[in-house]
Amino acid sequence: MLTSPDRILVEGDLDAVQDWFASRGLTDGLPIVPPTSAKVAAMLAALGESAETSLGTMLPGHTDATLEKLATNAVMAGARPDYFPVIVASVSAMLEPAFNLLNVQSTTHPCAPLTIVSGPIARTLEINGGAGVFGPGFPANATIGRAIRLIMMNVGLAYPGERDRSTQGGPAKFSYCMAENIAESPWPEFHTTQGFAADENAVTVLAGEAPHNVNDHESTSAERFLEIVADVMRTLGHNAWYLTYEGANDFAVVLGPEHAEIVAGAGFTREDVQDFLFGRAVRPIRDLRRGGMWSMRDSPDWMRDDDDDALFACVREAKDIVVLVAGGLGKHSSVIPGFGCSHFASRRIAGGSGR
Repeated sequence: MLTSPDRILVEGDLDAVQDWFASRGLTDGLPIVPPTSAKVAAMLAALGESAETSLGTMLPGHTDATLEKLATNAVMAGARPDYFPVIVASVSAMLEPAFNLLNVQSTTHPCAPLTIVSGPIARTLEINGGAGVFGPGFPANATIGRAIRLIMMNVGLAYPGERDRSTQGGPAKFSYCMAENIAESPWPEFHTTQGFAADENAVTVLAGEAPHNVNDHESTSAERFLEIVADVMRTLGHNAWYLTYEGANDFAVVLGPEHAEIVAGAGFTREDVQDFLFGRAVRPIRDLRRGGMWSMRDSPDWMRDDDDDALFACVREAKDIVVLVAGGLGKHSSVIPGFGCSHFASRRIAGGSGR
């Protein structure tokens, strides 16, 4: 484990090393891969940059996010060296001001950064976007997401109950990484909506809750199905009604391929889906007054209306709804409510394979 300015040498067998890290709270509770000098060097070599290169200051610990520190935690997570450019790009995106890492790290909310990997590298690294996309069994998804969490803990210094104040936490705080099911998606890959070319590699990070299931085995029309999606989005319990960060928040809607086929078959583009949901995932003021944060709402100018029937959407703009296609067989989709005072951020993946 690296500390600034000195390294700490941990000696002993594997069990002794595991005990050393676990007793100091430097793991997520699972066994880690000991970050030997050779393994850290191999991780850094995949990016070809100096170990001292810093991405910036990581909050809430106000620590220097050097590549060497990131590589150390990536090794601990079990990530392969060719995953490292994805991990670095994800951390870089989280340091964007709009992502609001300080609040994401220290909130009582159960949000976790969902890393969405786009471009040829997603296929080269076999990042799963198909069946079980949010579940176990896929080394790239599991270890990339886990590396990001260990970095948030050991570099950002946000440990459960200490700076990370999440009331209940959640399984997404172990690992939260995905790709799209491009083979079955009717639309271009998501990163092309963020200004990247189709053959570029990029990550998008979004601070979200765990997926909320959308079960619909009966709809044959796009409108009927999307009304059900909107109903899941407009639940009173999420933060997005009451919190805005610099005028923006976000949501992710992850359509299963069978649902996406219904929607696209009706001629809907990704932008049409965003517009439809923006117009339907709404609640009147009278409902929002019954929500759990009405009196605590921040920057409520958009909500100061004496008309109890005035309608408000759960995002400020349609483009704040991230629409993805992922999963396997079965008519299930997911809604992922955002944190409410964070906005997704995207970064190009430097170096790496896949392009």
